[in-house]
Order: sequence, then structure tokens, then C-alpha cells
Amino acid sequence: MVRKILATAAYLALSLGANGAVAQDVSDLLTGDMRGLVVHDTPTEASAAAFLMEDETEGALSDYAGQHVLLNFWATWCAPCREEMPSLQTLQNQLGGEAFQVVTLATGRNPPQAIRRFFEEEGITSLPQHRDINQQIAREMGIFGLPITVILDPDGNEIARLRGDADWSSPEAVAVIEALIGAEVGG
Repeated sequence: MVRKILATAAYLALSLGANGAVAQDVSDLLTGDMRGLVVHDTPTEASAAAFLMEDETEGALSDYAGQHVLLNFWATWCAPCREEMPSLQTLQNQLGGEAFQVVTLATGRNPPQAIRRFFEEEGITSLPQHRDINQQIAREMGIFGLPITVILDPDGNEIARLRGDADWSSPEAVAVIEALIGAEVGG
């Protein structure tokens, strides 16, 4: 109940922000792993570069226009990424839908077979296996170190960023995501 009240208060603060600016009044929700989440004063444009999808066709972050996106930059060799990935799937299963998606983007050298093996070993079944093979998106978005997770608004702008791994399925993370997307999805 307290979480719902805090999420509602944060939603109201976000919705009352001038000209759609991202409200900074989620600070009470930034506990646990979310303490490191930086919510930007002004949204910044995300990369328009293409990435490779699992079927080897090109995709872009603009394909998710109209949705909030939790974009996770990761790699198959990254131990913290391995710990974090199951919580990303849980978050997708809990909140994913027309208004919100968890998108994973393997950056750098991550052969498709290594990504498939990683997902199989961790039991990941509901997240995309996108690849930023030349690290162009990562470079354009200032991604240094892994994992890094950015939250994009429906216009494709970055509104928040977390360096390092987190339990994205924790009550704290879910409350922050619900507040940032301005919806009481999943309860």
C-alpha cells in the first residue's frame, strides 16, 4: 500500500511537470539498488543507429516509439550482466506490454551462438537478443562499462540511467519504473 501511494505521488509529480519535463520528485523511491539511478533534468536524445536483431535484420530504438523502454547494455562475458538478466526478464514479464518494454542490447563482440547459450543457461525466454556489434549505439550514448541501463521515454529520449547491475524485479525498481512511466502497471 505504501508503495502504491509513493508511486501515485511520483506519477502526479511527473504529470504536473512543465512541458512534459521529467519530474525529479522520485527521490523518495530511490532506495536499494535504485539509489544509483540518475533521473535527468532534461531528456537527452538516444542513438538513431541501427542494431542487429536475432534474425540478422536491422532494427532501431525508434522501433519502440510510443513506449517507455528500459534499455540494458550488456555482454556475454559480463558476470554482473549474468546476475542481472533474470531480473530483467521478470520485469518484462510483470510490466511489459504496449506501454513498456525491456530491451536488451549486447554490445561489442557477442556472437549469436554465445548470446543464445547465455540466454539458455539463464532461462531467459522473453527478452530480445539484439546486438550492437560495432558499439556504435553504446558510443553515441556514452556507455562505458557494463552493464548500464537507460530508461527511454515514448519519444525515444533518455530520461534516466543506472550504471552497474541491479535487481530490476525488486519492489523498489518496480515502483521507480511505474512512477517514471506514469502508470500503475501490474498492481
